[in-house]
Amino acid sequence: IQWFPGHMTKTRRMIAANLSLVDAVVEILDARVPQSSRNPEMDSMVGSKPRLLLLNKADMADPSATSRWIAAYRKQGFVALGMDCRSGKGVSNFAPAVREQLLPALLEKRAAHGMTGAPIRLMVVGIPNVGKSSFINRMAQSKRAKVEDRPGVTRTKQWVKIGSNMELLDMPGVLWPKFDDQSVGMNLAYTGAVKDDILDVEELAMNLLDEVRRNYPDLVAQRYKLDAETLALPPYELMEAIGRKRGLLVRGGEVNTERCAIMLVDEFRACKWGRISLERPPQRDDLTDFAGEDEE
Repeated sequence: IQWFPGHMTKTRRMIAANLSLVDAVVEILDARVPQSSRNPEMDSMVGSKPRLLLLNKADMADPSATSRWIAAYRKQGFVALGMDCRSGKGVSNFAPAVREQLLPALLEKRAAHGMTGAPIRLMVVGIPNVGKSSFINRMAQSKRAKVEDRPGVTRTKQWVKIGSNMELLDMPGVLWPKFDDQSVGMNLAYTGAVKDDILDVEELAMNLLDEVRRNYPDLVAQRYKLDAETLALPPYELMEAIGRKRGLLVRGGEVNTERCAIMLVDEFRACKWGRISLERPPQRDDLTDFAGEDEE
């Protein structure tokens, strides 16, 4: 899977050129695939700027996996939060985390110099389709940033004022030139971070089914009313069985596997299979409960 249009290079230059204008960086991840949705070049791009990792779409992810990811990132020294920008869950924790965990030293320094009114400026970065615009709109309580469920919608930078003392700099989504680990590319394809028109949708759906039934067999079985024998079929036959149950047939009674594949991927992305995480951190200790965080 390769997708690196010209505007991606432009975005990398834009991030570097505007870094001096902000106090910290907010890197938005997809809670279903936190590691795959972290741009490996971001460390070198943002350097020593304080960074907050925001695991968005947490309402679509397995809550226990999200808790473990947050704990793992905090152990690495990051400020990390789970959030769902569409519903607003976890949003109320953002500003306190910025002030109390991410930038307390800077704010104390400003206070000592009588600069308490200076706005906190944050650059918002992330790969395409992780919800940067949804986050900004939720924080601004308005439709300031364009939102669509497809990658590559935001193409230019824009400043958005949040209340009286915070400003967000929205940057276009940026991928990296090559996925060295093919599983990373597949995870980003499953979640819609790369454009569907470069993919074989049937292969994508079969791999997704195979991946999810290994870790969440009950969710797949419940969604498509499958018995254990059907659930254990090879991926292509499983897809055919689901298509037949859904009545996705062509003349002669054969399954329209392309339509079925599109349906499967769309339903996964719409969370109709249930709350699923495709990646898990290696350790289980120091759990942090996203499910118990406040709603706004």
